[in-house]
Amino acid sequence: MDFTFSDEQQQFADALRRYLDKSYGFEARQAIVYSDAGVSDPHWAAFAELGLTALPVPEEQGGFNGSPVDMLVVMQELGRALVVEPYWATAVGVEALRIAGSSQDAEDAALLERAAQGEIKLAVAFHEPHARYDLFAVEATARQQGEHYALSGKKSIVLHGAQAHYWIVPARLNGEIALFVVARDAAGTQVTDYRTIDGQRAASLTFEGTTARRLGSQHAGAAALEQIADYGTVLLCAEAVGALDALNHATAEYTKTRQQFGQPIARFQALQHRMVEMLIHAEQARSLTYLAAVRYASVDADERRRAVSAAKVRVGQAARFVGQQAVQLHGGMGVTNEVAAAHLFKRLAIIETTLGDVDHHLERFAALPGFATAEV
Repeated sequence: MDFTFSDEQQQFADALRRYLDKSYGFEARQAIVYSDAGVSDPHWAAFAELGLTALPVPEEQGGFNGSPVDMLVVMQELGRALVVEPYWATAVGVEALRIAGSSQDAEDAALLERAAQGEIKLAVAFHEPHARYDLFAVEATARQQGEHYALSGKKSIVLHGAQAHYWIVPARLNGEIALFVVARDAAGTQVTDYRTIDGQRAASLTFEGTTARRLGSQHAGAAALEQIADYGTVLLCAEAVGALDALNHATAEYTKTRQQFGQPIARFQALQHRMVEMLIHAEQARSLTYLAAVRYASVDADERRRAVSAAKVRVGQAARFVGQQAVQLHGGMGVTNEVAAAHLFKRLAIIETTLGDVDHHLERFAALPGFATAEV
């Protein structure tokens, strides 16, 4: 299978990298992380101007109808630069509207159009307290009130939840999982915003009779929620690949300057072998991530699940190995906030535990049809 990017994809990636190298360096990123907002409106406006916000949106709503492979190109660059803007959360929200919404619904179309223009940010509230990685452990409930619904329940670790203008929230309606759109300023909503260890933002949400709008109809249930999570997982894997590349590069450069026994440690053959192993881990993670991006659109849901979980497992293993080796090769500097390597390691650790860790996706992969009877 040919994974070579098209000229348009490569040009887009190059343009984004030039912008990030020039305007989103490590010091600039750190200033954003420790600001009160934790994100940057000017950079978000620049993303919209570059076309990032329009990329995942369907053409009918003013977007570019970008495929998962197109999004992979973007997420790699964002991962390489340790971007903390709510792009992942919004892109996953757009996918939720695309999958579970209706192109004939004026409100769904309006949200997609505004997202394409960069006017609004979105977030999907996947998990609840005590649910761990189980997407279907949903205790939040909704009851119909006229044309709308009243939503009650709690959601935890909603990535960039406080920065989103609208949330897509799973809740049980008559015992079945359904998806709802909730405005951030809706009455009966409590939001607790906080910074995570990797510099990103997350929030806890509490709904007490909050007015919500149901998203779609029979298609916006548990199956849609799982597909949306798979999409988010593919994007996370792509971001991790970019971070792995950056961490490997930073480690190789550092070993050229760190001296031991009167020479750079990069000359030690044992450490060269270790860095080769780091590179191999990153390349294997890249290959399975690219495969998952292609297979995401498969009409066979099990094929999609298999590819996505395989990628998440390999990315998680690579994140842990490369991160630990990078810290050891950096020495004490590898765990300080003064070097990008430490922040890359933290980001990779969080990606590994977002939407299911290695153990979770190994179990999911093994539970798919055909695993137990596969030929060895």
